[in-house]
This record gives sequence, C-alpha cells and structure tokens, in this order.
Amino acid sequence: MELSIISVFLIGYILIAFENGVHINKAATALATGVITWVLFIIFTPEHAAAIPKLREHLGVIAEIVFFLLGAMTIVELIDAHDGFDVITSRITTGNKRLLLWIIGLVTFFLSAVLDNLTTAIVMTSMTRRLMSDRKDRLTFIGIVIIAANAGGVWTPIGDVTTTMLWIAGNISSLKTMTHLFLPSIACLIVPLTVLSFGMRGTVDVPAASRNERVVSPEKYIVFFTGVGVLVLIPVFKALTHLPPYMGILLGLSVLWIITELMHRGKEHDYRTKLSVAKALQRIDSTSILFFLGILIAVASLEATGILHHAADALSSTIKDRNIILFCIGALSAVVDNVPLVAAVISMYPHAVYPMDNVFWQMLAYTAGTGGSMLIIGSAAGVAAMGMEKIDFFWYAKRIGPLAVAGYVAGFIVILAQHAVMQ
Repeated sequence: MELSIISVFLIGYILIAFENGVHINKAATALATGVITWVLFIIFTPEHAAAIPKLREHLGVIAEIVFFLLGAMTIVELIDAHDGFDVITSRITTGNKRLLLWIIGLVTFFLSAVLDNLTTAIVMTSMTRRLMSDRKDRLTFIGIVIIAANAGGVWTPIGDVTTTMLWIAGNISSLKTMTHLFLPSIACLIVPLTVLSFGMRGTVDVPAASRNERVVSPEKYIVFFTGVGVLVLIPVFKALTHLPPYMGILLGLSVLWIITELMHRGKEHDYRTKLSVAKALQRIDSTSILFFLGILIAVASLEATGILHHAADALSSTIKDRNIILFCIGALSAVVDNVPLVAAVISMYPHAVYPMDNVFWQMLAYTAGTGGSMLIIGSAAGVAAMGMEKIDFFWYAKRIGPLAVAGYVAGFIVILAQHAVMQ
C-alpha cells in the first residue's frame, strides 16, 4: 500500500513540475493525486471504517487553511480594487532595482512576523504587481518575497504554522523563540538578498496606472487600513477567543464587506458592483485554491498512512547526529508539507528528553519553517504566489532555489554558532 501511494504522489509531483510540458493544469493534477492516494488507502487498508474518520480529521484542518486563504485573498483583492496599496507604493519612490529589492525583502520579513507567511506572501505579491510591469523582474522579486515570508514567519510564535504548533504544544516559549531565532532568520534572508544584489542593475518599469479615478482618498485609506488591520489583528483574535485563524479572517471579511456596502450605498450600480466583495470573489484565482486543496489532501494521505512518520523514524535510526536530522527535515519540508513533519517529530521526541526551549525545538522551528523555500510548492507562501503569478516550477528551482538553499544553510550555521556560544 505504502509503495503504491508514494508512487502516485511522485507521479503527481512530476506532472505538477512539468505542467508547461504536459499542458495539464497543476490544480487538476493535484486534485487527482490527492483523491487517488486516498482511494488506494481505502482499498488496501483492512480497516475501512478507520480510514474515513482520518480523512474527515485531515479535511477539517485543510478546510481551515483553505477558508483562511479564501478570506485573505478576497480582502487583498478588495483593497486592490480600491487602489488601497497606493498608500504604500506611492511612498516607495525609488525605481532602483537593487534598493527596491532590499525594501521589499525587509518589509516582507517583518510583516510576516506580525501576520503570517501565507497572508504576507499574498499581500506582498499583490503589491509587487503594482510596483513593476516587467514579468521577469516581478518573478525575481516575488521569489525573494517567498524566502522573506518564510524566514520572517519563523522567529515569532504567530508567524508560521509550525512555530505556532511548537508554541501551543509547549515546546518553545515566545520570548526565547524571538531572541534565539531572529539572527538565523534574518541571515536566511540577507544572504539571498546580497547574492541577488550583485547582478541587479537598472530601474524597474512601473506599470501604467489602472485606477478607479472615482475612488476618493478617504475611501482608499479606510479600506486599506481596515483590511490590513483585520489581518494584523487575527493573532489577537486567536489569543482572545482561542478560535482558529480562519474564523478571524471570516469575521474580518464580513466587517470589511459591511463597511464597503455602506460606503458605496447610493452610488451607481456598475460602480458599486465593481468595488464589491462579490466582484472581488470573482477575481481571486480559484484554481490556485483548488491546487492548494489537492496538495494538502495528498500530503494528508502520507501522514494518515504513517509514511511520513516512518520516514522520520528512518531518519532517526539511520542518522545519529541530531543536527543532521534537523537539517534533513528542513530539506524534506521542501517536498512535503511541514505541518505533518513537525507533528511526527513532536510525537517522537517527548518533553522528558528535550524540555521547553531546548535548542532542538528552536532548530526544528527554523528548519521546518525555512526549508520549504527551496521549492515553489514547499510552503504555503510559495504555493499561493505560484497560483497568483503562474510561476513555473523549474524556473523557481533554477533561479530562486539555489538562493533559498544558501540562505537556509547560512541561517543553520548561525543557529549552530549561537548554541555553541551559549553553552
């Protein structure tokens, strides 16, 4: 059973990678891969009754991510429809590619620490579209956005789902995570930025303005700050209510929906419709959401069948050095989702062996959170950007992947050096 499921997963992975060659939309491949792996699980498992509850359990987690993605993308589209991102882009006056690269990278890094890497990637990808028209330049900048979003999300408990998992499980604390992981995380970004800067010349081509001239400044500011405020306050909502983040994003979307309905009440029907949430929902890329859904369902089958757990066990028994194991987990997270990987590692290493804030957990948070940048489908941020900008798998692997690897290794060396000094 395990061999057949792995084979289907690998075939699906290859078809996704060769999307441009086989001319099959990656969303269709991902959905087929996800469903077929579960069909094989049902066929070969002797306990059919146990498989369905596992599917429902995983689907509940997946639905949370999909609804969050749907809400965040709708809010971003609504802000964009009101030209809200002009609030920031109008203040970025430089056209120098090198300087702009550093500005976007650092803004993404710190924004991801406050929001989360997925939301930040969506917001910054949309903003990058506003800043440059040349697709080649834009894709390079979005590659840095993915690296920066994943690196920035690691050093706070709310910035990345795996760091949040370790925080909720009591493996790490807020203050020590921020102090121990900031330098490795910033190194993970600084190295790719520095390398890319050497070959960056000239100025960007700013796209021609396609503005809604009748959107007055107060409306633009209201929608922008309300939308961004909703995204920023989601961690606060989660902390106060203990409800999952998707509930906060849905509440925030409803608030913004009500505000925009009242704001445009009494205006012409065509104008009001163009700036409505209903229109924003039509503009979001639904195929990217379906691709995301299919990938998560496929990875869930690997976790439900115990394949990921067996892989973690094999790593632990084959490789005795803890640091090498953690490094390999980061590399593995570039291929499969880091959430089940971290869940498997948490179950394998109890608190009695590695207590709270042990360097093992800090290194796990770093490797699992940043390793996904090495491949475009290795992180939620990458998958979201891939869907929004139709980024080719091999283009990313060739142009951005080596930069991500260099940053990942640099951050890993920094965290090892920190531990050596603190001992």
